[in-house]
Amino acid sequence: MKTFKRILLAEDDLKDVELTINALNEHNLANDILVVRDGAEALDYLYRRGAFAQEPDGNPIVILLDLKMPKVDGIQVLRQIKSDKNLQTIPVVILTSSRESQDMQTCYQLGVNAYVVKPVKFSDFVEAVREIGVFWALINEPPPNSARKS
Repeated sequence: MKTFKRILLAEDDLKDVELTINALNEHNLANDILVVRDGAEALDYLYRRGAFAQEPDGNPIVILLDLKMPKVDGIQVLRQIKSDKNLQTIPVVILTSSRESQDMQTCYQLGVNAYVVKPVKFSDFVEAVREIGVFWALINEPPPNSARKS
């Protein structure tokens, strides 16, 4: 059986979604990215509710989470993930434009694995996402039983 390595990208900005997928594609990491457009969809996917009720069980290898999203913001999503024993071991990387110290402090207090401020320059953004993807999808060893088998 091979390990199923899905990346969950929670991002509401279409341009940032496209840039992120393109950056991950440079290392063939974009073959299984699920994009959700707000925090409510992210939680629906993680709990297999609504449109995601038929998705196979198992957690993504990493969640790339924007903070400023509609319906449910990234901090609320992070709080839910890190307070649920079935989800709390999923690595969460905040990928946001917010440099607010309160946002950073709150995220780290909640247990975020990394906080990355989106670079303004296109090439820097692509490089940052590529490095995040390589580390979490190829280098990092996930906790046992966290990834799906397919």
